[in-house]
Amino acid sequence: MKAMILAAGRGMRLRPLTQHCPKPLLKVGHQRLIEHHIMKCAAAGFEAIVINTAYLGHMIETTLGDGERYGIELKYSHEGEQALETGGGIAYAKNFLGESPFLCISADIYTDMPFDSNFTLNQDCHLMMVDNPPHHLRGDFSATELGINDNSQRYTYSGVAYLNPQIFTHDKRAYPLLEVFNRAIQQQRISAQIFQGTWFDVGTASRLHAAHRNALGIK
Repeated sequence: MKAMILAAGRGMRLRPLTQHCPKPLLKVGHQRLIEHHIMKCAAAGFEAIVINTAYLGHMIETTLGDGERYGIELKYSHEGEQALETGGGIAYAKNFLGESPFLCISADIYTDMPFDSNFTLNQDCHLMMVDNPPHHLRGDFSATELGINDNSQRYTYSGVAYLNPQIFTHDKRAYPLLEVFNRAIQQQRISAQIFQGTWFDVGTASRLHAAHRNALGIK
């Protein structure tokens, strides 16, 4: 199984930290944020990782290289200066991904969630969900929508999913992954599970700092 790391965002809420450094290259603990994902994928036996880039994308490829030092092949889907958003970025990279299900990871999270290179995808989308964090109390989807159980409790998308590439068309159009998820919900082609371990959305400086402290074991 291949993995794709979504790394094309501008990280506007993290400025000035991202003024001259793309968000995936910021440090969390002793490693760059994106390196945590790369090392976990390598350890889990994934065959390759596709990384999409836009803002300061040359820095990401120059820093990470071909993946040899991580023990996994890295490929890059360069979108230019204008990012194609999460859904469009995956669609544009479809030729790199092939025809088999793949793991999709948002670069701007930090988690100890295990990645499974042998995961069997029985729907078009399988989402890893977390309890709603303080900054997103409304959540993203209800348990009923996700087919977890029959109640209205809502959860937040973790930024990790197993996806069928067949649901993406290879074009260059900007659109969010949310469009794909909503279509899968309408077609009842979605599944999900709840993850209860360590998870941070590092979209702001305070949350990045919290993830950094966690990675260093600082209470």
